[in-house]
Amino acid sequence: MIKGITLVSAVGSGVEYDRMSSLFSALGFEAGKGWEDAQGRGAAFLAPIGNIEFVTGRAPAVPPVLVEVTQLDHIRTLVEKWLLASYRTEEIATLLSEVELTHWNSRLFTVQLTTELKLGFWQSENPLHGQVEAIEGDLSAANMRFAVVTTRWNTVITDRLLQGSLDALHRSGAARSDVEVVRVPGAWEVPSAARTLAESKKFDAIITLGCLLRGETAHYEAIYNEVARGIGQSQQETGIPHAFGVLTCETLEQALDRAGLKAGNKGFEAASAAIEMVSIQRKLAAQNGQVKK
Repeated sequence: MIKGITLVSAVGSGVEYDRMSSLFSALGFEAGKGWEDAQGRGAAFLAPIGNIEFVTGRAPAVPPVLVEVTQLDHIRTLVEKWLLASYRTEEIATLLSEVELTHWNSRLFTVQLTTELKLGFWQSENPLHGQVEAIEGDLSAANMRFAVVTTRWNTVITDRLLQGSLDALHRSGAARSDVEVVRVPGAWEVPSAARTLAESKKFDAIITLGCLLRGETAHYEAIYNEVARGIGQSQQETGIPHAFGVLTCETLEQALDRAGLKAGNKGFEAASAAIEMVSIQRKLAAQNGQVKK
């Protein structure tokens, strides 16, 4: 089994060797096991990931040693500072290149560290480069069924949330016949209706909407805690995703802001989360050899 790869490069003199070692230490490489005997010295520097690449048909367009980094401009500043300790400014221009875009969606600069050794430092322009591949949901609601539970209390807010939810669902491809809206008196009744709908197994996800304002009731915290607990419990016990779109605000102004005025529309966000969770569940079921319609 392949365990690792090591590139060995000769350095012309002991002075260059010491300077190179100090540079790689300053750049943050992990020091490996070095060696020294009567004929020479060696210093190893470790990186989390190593690759070897073979090229045919044309000469490589990059230096033989490439170092991938996450803060390319900062690394170039460190290298330039290191060069200034030994070279005149006009000489550095011939040794250190500017940061340039590559044809492989990255930025790159090169530095001629010694006569024999030229390095390239690069950073991908793809924010997902090198990340672990994840299962993510799509935002297509086609062939999905949703129930939206909303309240008659505080309709000046909840009607805006409902409109945001329906907007998200229909924009994402949900048919009108696949969306059922249920109105309950207030936030306290939302979990019960959500549980009944989830247990019917007619819907792929439940979207819960409501609005609690602190100034309207002295038992605001008690109601909110029970509503949140009930919705969460229904989701866990039925296995049907429940999107949480119940606002808990200090004032009516805050609620209006979160219902589409200044801080987005929580109903739209809840519906988007519901679509994504249904998609994820279907992908996980397919991965496990199950059929989830």
